[in-house]
Amino acid sequence: MTVVGTFGLSVRDQALEADVQAGLTAVEEGLLEATKSEVPFITEAAQHLVRAGGKRFRPLLVTLAAQFGDPYAPGIVPSAVVVELTHLATLYHDDVMDEADVRRGVPSANQRWGNSVAVLTGDFLFARASHILADLGPDAVRIQAEAFERLVTGQILETAGPADGRDPVDHYLDVLSGKTGSLIAVACRFGAMMSGAEETVVDVLTQYGERLGVAFQLADDVLDIASDSHESGKTPGTDLREGIATLPVLRLRERAERLGLAEDKELVELIDSDLADDARLAEAVARLREHPALEQARRDTVRFAEEARAALAPLAECDAKATLVELCDAVVHRAG
Repeated sequence: MTVVGTFGLSVRDQALEADVQAGLTAVEEGLLEATKSEVPFITEAAQHLVRAGGKRFRPLLVTLAAQFGDPYAPGIVPSAVVVELTHLATLYHDDVMDEADVRRGVPSANQRWGNSVAVLTGDFLFARASHILADLGPDAVRIQAEAFERLVTGQILETAGPADGRDPVDHYLDVLSGKTGSLIAVACRFGAMMSGAEETVVDVLTQYGERLGVAFQLADDVLDIASDSHESGKTPGTDLREGIATLPVLRLRERAERLGLAEDKELVELIDSDLADDARLAEAVARLREHPALEQARRDTVRFAEEARAALAPLAECDAKATLVELCDAVVHRAG
């Protein structure tokens, strides 16, 4: 048994391990090539987060999904590069909206060069992704465009908040399906589709990716509260400071309204106050870490990971499927 990737996945089959490692290495090379520009400053800004590392979660899913067809098909690595470039571009834009100072353990692009450069660098990455995508055919272009529309719609819905009478938790889970699940679903879909897998297999893996994507983001929500900056790569409580109601906060509000406990209401008031002060933010994070709402968010993460696992049931047993199942466990492990 050997281990690959930052998730510590155990791969029992040496051929599968070699394919995954080779695929991820090729993707890394493709990312560096795609982020080069004739203008040295653009190259520096565009490669800022590439060189900072990252889990490469989406490329990993592309390479694993490709195992259900021809894993050496020519479109697999370029499609993985497209998905990761798109993800990286959204990070540049997210950090501007969140006014984040740290990303992946390094200063965010907006903190280093300002908001304008960060936004334009994200646009540059979108352009490079589109250039690669054009060579993958009209179906790939359409799939990516639909996913990108869902991603942006999810981001807008998060900003707008739930409509009157809509359950905030249900609204938030819909937001995550678009904002995160859509692109992770595309990673699985591209890997299977580019490998020539059967359409039923492509559909199964797409459904798996959507559910796993929601679980993945919920784990990030938990990490924003439960981990330090070394573990998560960003400042703890960033979402709290920006007033973003992630699942732990939504579960807290739900509990405060249902039970009416004074300590719950006090914590809600603290979270709703101005958290620009580092001491107040640290207090809010510390109190939420000890609150049952965080454990409820962990259980929600487990539920979506189990749904992802269940979606794989129609697939024949193989090492690639076993690894995808283990990936569900790895996502849950991130949430503690």
